[in-house]
Amino acid sequence: MKLLGHVDSLKSQTSIKFAAFIFISVASFYLGKHWSDGSRQLIFFSRQSPSGTTSSSSSIALSPNLNKEFNVSALIDTPEPPRSAKSEGKWASGSLKAPPPPPEFKIYGIVDENGTMSDKFEIGEFDTDLVEKWDNGTEVEAETGKEEVRSTFRVKKFGFCGENMREYIPCLDNVEAIKRLKSTERGERFERHCPEKGKGLNCLVPAPKGYCPPIPWPRSRDEVWFNNVPHTRLVEDKGGQNWISRKGKDKFKFPGGGTQFIHGADQYLNQISKMVPDITFGHHIRVVLDVGCGVASFGAYLMSRNVITMSVAPKDVHENQIQFALERGVPAMVAAFATRRLLYPSQAFDLIHCSRCRINWTRDDGILLLEVNRMLRAGGYFAWAAQPVYKHEEALEEQWEEMLNLTTRLCWNLVKKEGYIAIWQKPLDNSCYLSREAGTSPPLCDQDDDPDNVWYVDLKACISRLPENGYGANVAPWPARLQIPPDRLQSIQIDSYIARKELFRAESKYWNEIVDSYVRALHWKKFQLRNVLDMRASFGGFAAAIIENQLDAWVLNVVPISGPNTLPVIYDRGLIGVMHDWCEPFDTYPRTYDFLHAAGLFSIERKRCNMSTIMLEMDRILRPGGRVYIRDSLDVMDELEDIAKAMGWRPTLRDTSEGPHASYRILTCDKRHG
Repeated sequence: MKLLGHVDSLKSQTSIKFAAFIFISVASFYLGKHWSDGSRQLIFFSRQSPSGTTSSSSSIALSPNLNKEFNVSALIDTPEPPRSAKSEGKWASGSLKAPPPPPEFKIYGIVDENGTMSDKFEIGEFDTDLVEKWDNGTEVEAETGKEEVRSTFRVKKFGFCGENMREYIPCLDNVEAIKRLKSTERGERFERHCPEKGKGLNCLVPAPKGYCPPIPWPRSRDEVWFNNVPHTRLVEDKGGQNWISRKGKDKFKFPGGGTQFIHGADQYLNQISKMVPDITFGHHIRVVLDVGCGVASFGAYLMSRNVITMSVAPKDVHENQIQFALERGVPAMVAAFATRRLLYPSQAFDLIHCSRCRINWTRDDGILLLEVNRMLRAGGYFAWAAQPVYKHEEALEEQWEEMLNLTTRLCWNLVKKEGYIAIWQKPLDNSCYLSREAGTSPPLCDQDDDPDNVWYVDLKACISRLPENGYGANVAPWPARLQIPPDRLQSIQIDSYIARKELFRAESKYWNEIVDSYVRALHWKKFQLRNVLDMRASFGGFAAAIIENQLDAWVLNVVPISGPNTLPVIYDRGLIGVMHDWCEPFDTYPRTYDFLHAAGLFSIERKRCNMSTIMLEMDRILRPGGRVYIRDSLDVMDELEDIAKAMGWRPTLRDTSEGPHASYRILTCDKRHG
């Protein structure tokens, strides 16, 4: 009985364990299914209240994954089955999608991913805050797309100025500034008075109605279109002196005469050469200044004798005389003998000429003739054709005596007086000045006076000293002087790491090759090039190349004040030039140049003034149909091209001879508007 009871007891315990095992298994299965069949209510116990504070009683919170679905199979890595030939065919046929290509490796510099130099790269994004902000109608525009951000410059189109500005010269027509002058008795109103910064030209100066392309040289020496300079006052005032006359309704005619040489300039020039045989035009006499030039017939007829003349006159009652001169194709500038130095260097001119130029040379103890003396080359000549030379009226005879007295104190030698012309010669050195009696007026200038410093410099009542080493006096005759490095090359303030003569020759060779390529490739001889302006001339290599390539043009070489003063070298070569600041307007009439050349100008001047200011001034002085060549660094070209388009020019960006990877480009522009 005991054994039977023990067996029953074991059966009972086994049954209980088996029942418990079955129960746990069923419960586990149920719970597992409950968690994995889509039900999302996982319950957690917490001792924290919903507000975040600790509670003594337990609370129940739902899982944060409530109502979220998870694709667990996507988290399991499955090895890619090997491709068979059949599957390859499916990739090719497009029945199966190919995996996306790896992201493109973009290079943002000149070094590639292997650390080697490469010319295949992209420009990265830039900080738009660093983009230069323009004035004068310039705005910066950003365009944004879905896949790229592209920033471009756009310049607002410039409009035309009023008809009353057709002949506007900003620094000489500044009426408000002229009204504020304390005195005008010495000619101050004819000097430069530029508009204040920000108040300059902001529009395109229009041409007169009926404007025509200029008559080509040499025909233009004798006739020009009436509509291009539609003014008849000179005809009325000077027609009887053979200055100018009307030819029909559409032209002006220039007989070649002047107030003091009514029978023609050629006869007058022959007379001067006979008076002083050493005045050999086109040989020892190459560069001439004609003061009070009228319509520049004196300079026009000297050109056939290989002489280049700077013809100057103020914008006075005969205000269009310089405009007529430039329309004829003769070098000329608006300039006045008043209170400041003229913008030409010392010892610039081999001969200075004044024929009835209406200047009182002896006023203020001869300060104006002292300015002539500064610009006249050592050993050079001053020719004066005026009434005091030949008339025997008491007042005129007094003027002649005053002139004789002054020129004697200046150590000038009266070489010849014949008829109505008197010719003096300047000494070759300072010996005469130093041998004068003590206290003789005018005195020599101080040793520290720079006679080549001319930009807004007042006239000085002293005699400019000649260099003790003879620099400036010993120039070779023309045409040899064009390519011979002059002595004054050594006095130019430049940083030169090689011999200056080699630098001079290298520049001449450089420009000669470039201009030669322009003539051959761009057919310059077919262009109507006559009046040319080199806006940054250096030693005048570009102008020399124009002569060497036998282009029938003359070049005015501009030396910016932002660089070294190379004007003495330019004049010693037998060329002409002027000092200027391109942040200010130029002293010439609108539409007076056929061709503007600017090499390396904008990359320098952009640090000082707005590039659109310079470009608008270029448009003012450029004739309709004229051309512009800008040779400069690549970083200024986009801006210049946009400004050119905004002015109505037709720009073309070209590679230099160095090729497309050079840091320089050439921007050629045609002015199409009138």
